[in-house]
Amino acid sequence: MVISTAATDSDESFYSTFASRYVRTALPRFKMPENSMPKDAAYQVINDELMLDGNPRLNLASFVTTWMEPECNDLIMASINKNYVDMDEYPVTTELQNRCVNMIAHLFNAPVGGKETAVGVGTVGSSEAIMLAGLAFKRNWQNRRKAEGKPYDKPNIVTGANVQVCWEKFARYFEVELKEVKLTEGYYVMDPVKAVEMVDENTICVAAILGSTLTGEFEDVKLLNDLLSKKNKKTGWDTPIHVDAASGGFVAPFIWPDLEWDFRLPLVKSINVSGHKYGLVYAGVGWVVWRTKEDLPDELIFHINYLGSDQPTFTLNFSKGSSQIIAQYYQFIRLGFEGYKRVMENCLENARVLREGLEKTGRFDIVSKDKGVPLVAFSLKDSSKHTVFEIAESLRRFGWIIPAYTMPANAQHIAVLRVVVREDFNRSLAERLVSHIEQVLKETDSLPSRVAVQASHIVTVDETQDNMDGKKTVKKSSREIQEEVTLYWRRLASEKITGAC
Repeated sequence: MVISTAATDSDESFYSTFASRYVRTALPRFKMPENSMPKDAAYQVINDELMLDGNPRLNLASFVTTWMEPECNDLIMASINKNYVDMDEYPVTTELQNRCVNMIAHLFNAPVGGKETAVGVGTVGSSEAIMLAGLAFKRNWQNRRKAEGKPYDKPNIVTGANVQVCWEKFARYFEVELKEVKLTEGYYVMDPVKAVEMVDENTICVAAILGSTLTGEFEDVKLLNDLLSKKNKKTGWDTPIHVDAASGGFVAPFIWPDLEWDFRLPLVKSINVSGHKYGLVYAGVGWVVWRTKEDLPDELIFHINYLGSDQPTFTLNFSKGSSQIIAQYYQFIRLGFEGYKRVMENCLENARVLREGLEKTGRFDIVSKDKGVPLVAFSLKDSSKHTVFEIAESLRRFGWIIPAYTMPANAQHIAVLRVVVREDFNRSLAERLVSHIEQVLKETDSLPSRVAVQASHIVTVDETQDNMDGKKTVKKSSREIQEEVTLYWRRLASEKITGAC
């Protein structure tokens, strides 16, 4: 009898990533590795490292959509390999984008007929949309100045100090002076009266915000339009308005349809909106629409033919995915006006629950307004012992990501927390967040005052220097101390942010 043992290759008959050498080998950080690794091992080690990221659903700092229906996820994956710019190869995707542009234009009351084609384009977000709108304003202004034989080398744009950083990017990248209306305590949006006062013959447009990033508040575009119309009539200028509706463009039409902020106002020439915010689509998709064809100069539109037929394009980039555009169309036909209205009503109701829960603690002042984007911005009534930055830091251990920040000029001494209420933030989460905030407040109350320690350090340094110089000690006011402590925490928070953006 012959006894034999079948030999097997253990690597083939049994394989587990956690039984392999890949879990004890440091992952490359700067140089591409020399050798390959199995696909399941690569997936596992990257997936494990990503577990250290925050939970997107608990990231209440972001306006960006973090949940979509499984059917839409399937559509996204089915089209993830389509390059949108290849319009000749993917004509249906191009048609879906055009349908979205028309739906948005009608939602914003653009003066187009029922079967007319609206003027607009899909972008990777509102930042690109703002760049395109700004370029159109700049070119139109330059063309008018040239025709009048006047200088056209010093364009400016008027905004509030509360604008998102993409406006600063536009001004810096495309050499346009940014004239900001400073904020005041208790009024954290652009004052239309002051904005119109800053307008001069070199102003390419005034940018109004429908849904301030800081407080969610809508700026008074109607008043801005009326005041600017009077100034234009008096001066003979033709200064237009752009509405940055990145956050509020998919909120206001469904909740406050009678609010005049859009193309119903004659000076509003273009509007941008983020599909990946309250448009309810994953990042990144944005939209910009123009009032008429005349508001978008022809010389900014490029025509290409090396992908097939003649294709007009007005974008800052070239290639981009088709998935988010398809997802936007899915949401439009899936939800319709009624569905978006219900989603926004739920968001506002859950924001109300959160606001009332915070008010019941007796520790916070609510800074945000009832009419605006569904969010709650709030500040501590008493910051003499602890700050909003400490609260934000402590809430992270529960998984909550809530930003704490100071207001822009001239309200830098005001520090707030902000919770963005998205579609997937339900009432139970709102109630749970309030309970965690209450727990954090109790814990911080039992701890030594970090504000007092910092303030004591500030005063002590001043006194030591004064005494050494033989000068009279100059003590700082409580407000000065609070401002320095706020700046200290702001610097501390910024030092924790590393890497490229």
